[in-house]
Amino acid sequence: MRFIAILAASLTFAGCLWAASPENTLMIEVGGHNPGLVEIELLPDVAPKHVKRIKKLTRDGSYDNIAFHRVMAGFMAQTGDVKHGNMSAFNARYAGTGQSKYPDLPAEFSDISFEKGVVGMARGQSPNTANSQFFIMFKDYPSLNNQYTVFGRVISGQKVVDKIKKGSRAVNGAVTSPDYMKRVWIKADE
Repeated sequence: MRFIAILAASLTFAGCLWAASPENTLMIEVGGHNPGLVEIELLPDVAPKHVKRIKKLTRDGSYDNIAFHRVMAGFMAQTGDVKHGNMSAFNARYAGTGQSKYPDLPAEFSDISFEKGVVGMARGQSPNTANSQFFIMFKDYPSLNNQYTVFGRVISGQKVVDKIKKGSRAVNGAVTSPDYMKRVWIKADE
């Protein structure tokens, strides 16, 4: 019985031994200094409103060519500023201050821990201000638990995530000449 519990725990996250449904798989082609492919399982049962928003922005093409504007070693890589994060007009000064044309989302907190590979929604001071920006964890960070909405987890390509160009801690992780999401799509749309 103990073996079954351990096996189930490994399948739950870190083992990544299963395949998410194509409709709930976010594909990110990372461009820049360390190109590669990242596959994220979306969790509609955990955060249905956030997953719906991520899919909408992805299918709109809003996430294509968007910078990883805030990347902190030992913490996370943040992206998704669809207003100020486009690489064709990237300005590190404004990156991270924008959002989509859609309204902010109410928090959908869960009991999923912020561990390496977990994907959460960035937000402002209020828990109900998530919009388009999100972050991918480089390592476990329990102080974020029940403070931010988890909507996905990396199932392939964590090594690509780990190599995303880091910013300066002195300026809160801001990155100049950043890596970026070259192309983003839902696997079912291939």
